[in-house]
Amino acid sequence: MVTTGQLPPASRTDLPPVRPAADEITTSALAELAPEPGWRRPVLLDAELLILVTGGHGVAELDFRALPCRPGTLLRVRSGQALRCLGPHLDATVVRWAAGTLRGLDVDPDAVPAYRQLAGEDEDAVISEVTQLAVDADRHAGVPAAAPLLRHQLAVLLLRLSLLPASEESTPRAETETFRRLCREVERGYQHTRRVEDYAARLGCSVRTLTRACLAVTGRSAKQVIDERVALQASRLLAATDEPIARIGRRLGFPEPTNFGRFFTREVGVSPGAFRAGRERPVPVRVVRPRPPADSPAGPGRA
Repeated sequence: MVTTGQLPPASRTDLPPVRPAADEITTSALAELAPEPGWRRPVLLDAELLILVTGGHGVAELDFRALPCRPGTLLRVRSGQALRCLGPHLDATVVRWAAGTLRGLDVDPDAVPAYRQLAGEDEDAVISEVTQLAVDADRHAGVPAAAPLLRHQLAVLLLRLSLLPASEESTPRAETETFRRLCREVERGYQHTRRVEDYAARLGCSVRTLTRACLAVTGRSAKQVIDERVALQASRLLAATDEPIARIGRRLGFPEPTNFGRFFTREVGVSPGAFRAGRERPVPVRVVRPRPPADSPAGPGRA
């Protein structure tokens, strides 16, 4: 029987530093995610992840939100997010898969909370399933016939996590669904437009409907939600890459660097240059508060 906190450590050779194939599921130790020892700065992830902390205490900075970690902490990390993990002897098992891995299965990975502290029977069940998945992924690495087994194990794990009792206040279902639809559309279009009217037209609803849904779920207007998503992407690129600031601005729809600078300073509170200069400093740890469902595109540092 597997007991709480006794997940076997993964080999450092389990996870090659490349993006997994479309149907590949791999497991690794947390250290495999760091581009260099000590997590000097955040790294942009190129795959979907579940991270289960198995030992030590520390902080995970997920999109510039500081999340306290201890055994039983679960993180759901999306491809494209910025991650840095800090803390003495912080150990975790990482389950990693590509976006197309679960295609055709009736499971929504985005229904899994981005941050959860497991306990009791829930923790035991998740540890047991992660343990078995890690063992099978290692034992059957590179075996095509094992792919369906691993896919279904991962699907069961994600379904279990999505069914955990909600830890935040409920929001009317219609408004929650409208908000989620907006988030999906913003993910596709934030580099091209920040106008609420454009997203309302794409979704076939009114600006008022979008704003009402965003206020109900996040307490912020639709325009704020869109702008925060743009600021979040800018923060990711400033912190995790050395791409020139002006080029980052152009990628996000700001042909003029001064306009990008004003926008970023308004949203984040510091200039792009100052933000990049401080990227090696840890994010202050704050009390973890409930977040909007579906991992909405909240702005950096707004815990």
